[in-house]
Parts: sequence; structure tokens; C-alpha cells
Amino acid sequence: MCRAMNETTDKTKEDYLAQARTLSEALPLMRRYSGETVVIKYGGHAMGDPALAKLFARDVVLLRQVGSNPVVIHGGGPQIGGMLDRLKIQSEFVDGLRVTDQETADVVEMVLSGSINKHIVSAINEAGGFAVGLSGKDANLILAEKLHRTSRDADSNIERILDLGLVGEPRTITPHILEYFEETDITPVIAPIGMGPRGETLNINADTVAGSVASAMMARRLLMLTDVEGVLDKNGVLVPELTAAEARAHLADGTISGGMIPKVETCLEAVDNGVDAAVIIDGRVPHAILLELFTEHGAGTLIRAD
Repeated sequence: MCRAMNETTDKTKEDYLAQARTLSEALPLMRRYSGETVVIKYGGHAMGDPALAKLFARDVVLLRQVGSNPVVIHGGGPQIGGMLDRLKIQSEFVDGLRVTDQETADVVEMVLSGSINKHIVSAINEAGGFAVGLSGKDANLILAEKLHRTSRDADSNIERILDLGLVGEPRTITPHILEYFEETDITPVIAPIGMGPRGETLNINADTVAGSVASAMMARRLLMLTDVEGVLDKNGVLVPELTAAEARAHLADGTISGGMIPKVETCLEAVDNGVDAAVIIDGRVPHAILLELFTEHGAGTLIRAD
């Protein structure tokens, strides 16, 4: 058999030494996460870019190889929107949430639990792992209830209840099936679909599901892959670490705004419920997960309990 170093390559001996040094330096951090659960919310550009998707699958396999227990929860908003457009089904958003009637719910479940979920599972399996696709309806994993939102009219100051249709939020996470996978080499990949009290399908925000699953599993880390660096200060500079109190102060004074608000709130809820730390990571960066877990400088904004 021909050794790798005899193959045609642009790498030098120094490159290989650097690679070996990196592996050696990462060893203590790999030990830190051995036997620990890492919940990963996967979405955004990281999921839409084929090259990044391939790297993500390899990184998930590596986590399992070094003894960690990765649990992947994925989104799929753009893909759902594309399918609804193809089927000429109109949909609207309220406060960033898709209003979901029965026809839309059927498409959401088809896309999330079907094509997207199985594509991620296949990528992990192709990279050398063993992945299984689930939705929150499997084994009563996510028992949900309808999400209730209110809106206050600026002129009359009258508050009204918004009907978002079949949009839900987790009521109970039943982690039995996930705990079983911890004892195997199988990585669960979860579509954010829950089951309502009457057996109805409820569409749930993937960030919310990831936070709830991480809390139920008492995960060592919740990793939220996004399309931004992380939390930025008032000068636009990345904040590498925040306590829960500091994060709440940034929310109160407007430093954290827009779409970052619900992500930080999800992280805070997770650490309040026993997750060691939650990290908002730029999923556009290759190997962002490995940079966060297995290097000292990390790759985003880490939020931990006070």
C-alpha cells in the first residue's frame, strides 16, 4: 500500500508537522467532551452550501469518534419556502414565524422530516458515521402545544392574540430514545416537528427545539450555527464570552437586537436549565464546530451561567 506522504501533494513536511501538533494540542479538549452530549442546531448558510455541508457531516462523525454524543437539530426555512412557491401555496410571516395552516403544515412536515432530514443523514453516513433521522413525533420525543403570541396596537394600545395556526412550542421533551442512542454509535438527526395534544402536527422553530432538547439532555454544550460571527458589541466587535447576566444586560440596553434576540434568549433558557454553556457560532466558517470545541480561542460567543 502506498503511504499518503508518497502521493502527489502540495503539502510539505512542515505542513504535516503542523497538523500533528494541532492534533496533539486538541487532545485535552477532546477528553473534555468525551462522553458528553453536544446539541447542534444546524441551519443557515452552513446547511445550504454543499462544501460546508460536507465538512459539517465529517465534523459530526469526528465528534462521535472522539467519544462525544452529538445530537443534530436542523432547520429548513428556505427549502420550505421554495416548495410552497412550487406548489403555489401562499404563506405569511408574523414576528418571524410562518403562519401555518393544514396545507402548509403538510408541506413543512414533508420537507423537514423528508428531504432535508434524509439528506443530512445520508451525508453523515457517507462520511463514515451512523445517523438516524427522527422528527419530534417519533417516540413522543417532542410533545408540543400551540404557540400563542400577542400584538399591541400602537394607536389604541389594545392587545390582541395572534393566530399562527399550527405553530407550536415544546411542552415536554421525552429524551428516552436519545438516551438510548448515547449508548450506541448512532447520531440522531431531528426535524423540528412536534405532536400536539390531539395528535396534530405542529411546526416548531428549530432554535427553540435545540434549546429544549439540550436542556432535557443536560448537554455539555448547545451550539447554535448562524450566519453571523456571534454577539457583537456596540462597536461591531465580536464578544467571545458572556455570563447570563451580561447577556441580559446587552438585551436590555439594545446591544443585542433584531434576529439575534431570540437566539440569545434560547441560549439563556438553556443555561438556566442546566446546560453548561451555549455558543452562537458562525456556521459559514469551515469546521466551526471543531474550532469551538477543540481550540482554546473558540469560534463564536459563549454564554454561560453566572
